[in-house]
Amino acid sequence: MPIYEYQTSTDQHCNYCECGFELLRKISDPELAQCPECAAPVERKISAPNIGGKGPSLDSDNIEKHGFTQYKKAGKGVYEKTAGKGPDVISDN
Repeated sequence: MPIYEYQTSTDQHCNYCECGFELLRKISDPELAQCPECAAPVERKISAPNIGGKGPSLDSDNIEKHGFTQYKKAGKGVYEKTAGKGPDVISDN
């Protein structure tokens, strides 16, 4: 379940919603239009998601395992393969 951030949309507020608040809610829950404490009108803020984990590994074994090819820049317009099944060298010539 995502955590949603809310802020008051008017000067009417209580201590709970004065600086905004967060609620853990199901995606299927109806949209929250009022503060749960004082019934002041609120609106949902757009906020950055918190994505757990550190992401996929970019080591050579993992890249090859998933069918990708990795290249490293070797010079101007020249790239050499470091992992995968692609051509050994790519150049813009």
